[in-house]
Amino acid sequence: MSHPGLRRGLGPALLLSLLAACQSGGLKPLAEDGAYAPPGIDTHERSVDGLIVGHRLMAAGEFELALKAYYRAAAQQGMTVDTLSAIGSAKLRLGRLGQAERDLRQAIELDDTFVPAWNNLGVVLMETGQYGEAERVFRTAFALDSGQSAEIRDNLRLALAKLENPAYIDENKSDFTLVRRGTGEYLLLSR
Repeated sequence: MSHPGLRRGLGPALLLSLLAACQSGGLKPLAEDGAYAPPGIDTHERSVDGLIVGHRLMAAGEFELALKAYYRAAAQQGMTVDTLSAIGSAKLRLGRLGQAERDLRQAIELDDTFVPAWNNLGVVLMETGQYGEAERVFRTAFALDSGQSAEIRDNLRLALAKLENPAYIDENKSDFTLVRRGTGEYLLLSR
């Protein structure tokens, strides 16, 4: 048996919710599955690609937000070579070098011809003092890129200099460049 006060309180609330759903600004069907979206949401509008959003955030120096955008892209597209490489690059910029190395190696396992993953893995290896492997990784990136990228060429040159003399610091350029698919680059200052 229900409490009389409870019944009186539910009646008006139920009536108001039914009236709201019947008005022209009420809930609109999202899709065939019967789900509903709140008023004001255009359910036919395509969402912005998380990779594009992440790349823009990386360029703006918002690495944590970029990482979140890359995770959203991975949730929508799956763990592709693009998403793994982007996630690894964001983690590199956040200083999570072990995680970045793991993600970039996974990207290379998916597609061993993906130049940005090779280059950015080389940057991680340089940052962790693994100059020999970094030089080999940069050589691979340079060969796959057919020597077209000045950034990768500069990274290889710096790696060779560090390999020959670990105390080497180029006075004109002491940073490594992250690259991504498409246009754009990210600079990573070496320590």
